[in-house]
Amino acid sequence: MSIDELLEQLDEVLDSGIKVPGKRSMIDIEKVRAVVDDIRLNLPGEIRQARSIVADRADIITNAKREADSITRSAEERAKAMVAQEEITKLAQEKAGEMIANAQAKTREMRKAAQDFVDDIMRRADDGLTANLAEIRKTRASLKQQIPPAQRSE
Repeated sequence: MSIDELLEQLDEVLDSGIKVPGKRSMIDIEKVRAVVDDIRLNLPGEIRQARSIVADRADIITNAKREADSITRSAEERAKAMVAQEEITKLAQEKAGEMIANAQAKTREMRKAAQDFVDDIMRRADDGLTANLAEIRKTRASLKQQIPPAQRSE
């Protein structure tokens, strides 16, 4: 069950309370505690999901580095194989330089794409968690307003 569904369930429990005089309601505390416990159990799942996204980012960057190293090694090997004559050597060095530059450019592009992807996922996760936190705070504030000042422990 998602955090949003649990918060909706909490709203339903609060709405189902029996109205008593003085703008107060009697609610089933056990139901509220059960929903709060479910929220606590679901939060670590979303945190695990964010960690998984960070790990995926690291894998993407590692794979990009590995591919860039492979391309660089390939370019270096091709350049060494062409070292028979001075003209061939010169052409091989120019080609290897181009390949290395291309590999480095591709690596930069892949890193940027991976970072942008991870940043977008993290931003969405942050937005979702922020929205959930705001909803929880709003619900807490609403609950506090229902408790008379003399009974508050804060």
